[in-house]
Amino acid sequence: MDEALLGLFPVTAEVKDNHLSIGGCDCVALAQEFGTPLYVFDEETLRKSCRDFQDEFSARYPETQVVYASKAFLVRPLVRLVMEEGLGLDVVSGGEIAIARAAGLPLDRVYFHGNNKSPQELALAADGGVGRVVIDNFHELGLLEGEAQRVKRRLDVMLRLCPGVDPHTHAHTATGAVDSKFGLALEQWETVVRAIPSRMLRLVGLHFHLGSPIYEVEPYQEAIRLVLKFAAKMTKEAKSKFELLEFSPGGGYAISYVRERPAPPFSYYAEGITRALLEGLEENGLPRPLLVPEPGRALVGRAGVALYTVGGRKDIPHVRTYVSVDGGMGDNIRPALYGACYEALVANRAEEEPNEMVTLAGKFCESGDLLIKDIPLPRMSPGDIVAIPAMGAYSIPMASNYNAAPRPAIVLVNKGKPTLWRRRESYEDLMAEDVG
Repeated sequence: MDEALLGLFPVTAEVKDNHLSIGGCDCVALAQEFGTPLYVFDEETLRKSCRDFQDEFSARYPETQVVYASKAFLVRPLVRLVMEEGLGLDVVSGGEIAIARAAGLPLDRVYFHGNNKSPQELALAADGGVGRVVIDNFHELGLLEGEAQRVKRRLDVMLRLCPGVDPHTHAHTATGAVDSKFGLALEQWETVVRAIPSRMLRLVGLHFHLGSPIYEVEPYQEAIRLVLKFAAKMTKEAKSKFELLEFSPGGGYAISYVRERPAPPFSYYAEGITRALLEGLEENGLPRPLLVPEPGRALVGRAGVALYTVGGRKDIPHVRTYVSVDGGMGDNIRPALYGACYEALVANRAEEEPNEMVTLAGKFCESGDLLIKDIPLPRMSPGDIVAIPAMGAYSIPMASNYNAAPRPAIVLVNKGKPTLWRRRESYEDLMAEDVG
């Protein structure tokens, strides 16, 4: 068994009797019990990631509060888990606020992001007591001030800034460059300062997010330098009456998807970010704010594994061999959307050596529905179970009902016990909202 490949799976992954096991549960047995496609999350990996991330940052900068970026994956049981681990929640929609509230998370632990928050969403945030609204533009600044007046309560806000730093990632997932729909440009600082004085809004901090996944710490360090310089300008502007109480370098922390490109450990990001923050605070004469990193993928990505059942096969001599599975772009759009790469393991023959090159194809009616192109695997037959690691982030939230395909079930595994987190959609579910 290739240990480097197994290392892409959750920390509890092991091979027993030629079968892949996660959280003490046989993946083949899970596929038989719950059907496929099936998303399996390992509780030990989830909790370890939450604790390790918080510990690495807090050891270097005690004034740290980790906030989970829930767009990576969100269901009510996961909200309860991250709440138990002491994390806050980063949300980007009214729907995510509703899930957090339904799960019992105190909304003062929520940071509300988004570049076009609707009046209804801002009203929901104001009524529910969301802890921080991260202002993305001047339009919503005015809307939120109106909501604060309506609820007769001063609301805490942060500003999302666009530092103009290249994060060296895919263009579709880069958000901190100058040409981005997100955030206020640093060059607008005078306008920003004039917009801050408000009886109903209290500016408590600054935020930026560069994109994801980011494998290097240097973009964070450059953005920190620029944003702290901006904060010093704001502090010196008498009209702003601004004090930097909170500072967020956003998320984007990478995970390992393939053996050839391992992601840095959490300690690498923690060391680079906190060092740049401390140096920048000293250089600009600023007090130590609360540090609010917002990992999403980094906490849930490795914890999730997708299981598929093999079906048809198409051999094109001297060109390519396609092996089709019962999922694809309906449950994981990332390969088709921006060329995401994965590895795979045949879960019911986990110890067998690869002996052919194949392309794992999805079942959806699109030529671009390919999960993995040209991967060496043992020769597969219909009924084999394929396991793809590092599927815990963004696959499920971006899933669709394309071709009227029901979305897959999700199970949590821990110490040999599977717990259903979300049942598989039925055909009746697909029609539940139809009228007539």
